[in-house]
Amino acid sequence: MSGRKKRLTWGMMLFGFALAGYLLYVGLSKFTWDDIVRSVRAIPGRNMALALFYCALSYLCLTGFDWTGVRSVKSDLAYPRIALASFVSLGLGQTIGLAGLSSGAIRYRYYAHWGLSTEDVAKIVLLSGVTVGLGLMVLGGLVMVLNPSDTAGILRLGPNVVRMLGVLCLALAVAYVALAAFLRTPLRIRGWSFQLPRARLAVAQIVLGTLNFAFVSACLMELMQATENVSFLKAATAFVLGNIAILITHAPGGLGVLEVTVRHVMGEQASIGALVAFRVIYFFIPLFIALPVALISEAAFRIARRRQDRSSGPPEGTARVTPAVELPSV
Repeated sequence: MSGRKKRLTWGMMLFGFALAGYLLYVGLSKFTWDDIVRSVRAIPGRNMALALFYCALSYLCLTGFDWTGVRSVKSDLAYPRIALASFVSLGLGQTIGLAGLSSGAIRYRYYAHWGLSTEDVAKIVLLSGVTVGLGLMVLGGLVMVLNPSDTAGILRLGPNVVRMLGVLCLALAVAYVALAAFLRTPLRIRGWSFQLPRARLAVAQIVLGTLNFAFVSACLMELMQATENVSFLKAATAFVLGNIAILITHAPGGLGVLEVTVRHVMGEQASIGALVAFRVIYFFIPLFIALPVALISEAAFRIARRRQDRSSGPPEGTARVTPAVELPSV
């Protein structure tokens, strides 16, 4: 990475942290620590358990993002390895920030160890990013078609305009599958060349991407339903708009941005306890699981590399012969 790109990346990270800190201050300043603890404790155990269940289903879908990417580069890497690389990279990357860069670097560490090339890893990361975009677009299209009033109020557009935007999002997803089915040459956009996956994998991307965001929305809904009767469509609307705000601001893990956006959409229906519990369940728990798994994996990789180096050296018991040096005659 060039010096200019490094400075830009660090600048974006610093901006994201500063923005996250400011938004957290704005969102939490009117609450005391006792208010937050009391609000979290008000969430019943059943809702917490269901939120954890939906969180687990979301991370299961995320492993499918990598699976479609690996299969698109025609690799037969076993699913357990794919799931390990996906969980560790996203468990760490979604909290660290700039998930595309941080999780991509972690993925490279795993996939390169298992024999994939740099180009293959780049394609896997790119396909995973496309799956994220497709899932957000399809779920966003569905909530705009089925629940246009909430989105219209936030975007300050008419309900009919919002419905048309939703239909456009769904049409773009259908067009992606059609291109994947019939266009076998690389798709070129302004100098960029992109080889589309097969139609079967394109459909899998849309299904997995949409299910992932639906499960995260269900996780958020369960936590908010502890105090209010919140519909899934409204929770999904708030989460989709929150993710769009995260993409614009690049805040690490959406810290502060997600909470403020969801509060703005949901109002008092989104209690501070529900938002704090969601942050812990979806971001912090996977982070604290992924970190030791990453350290153990790294140790295993180092041990395997040492064994490989030993086995590729000279056979045991073979004397090393030093060539004779002929002295010049005087």
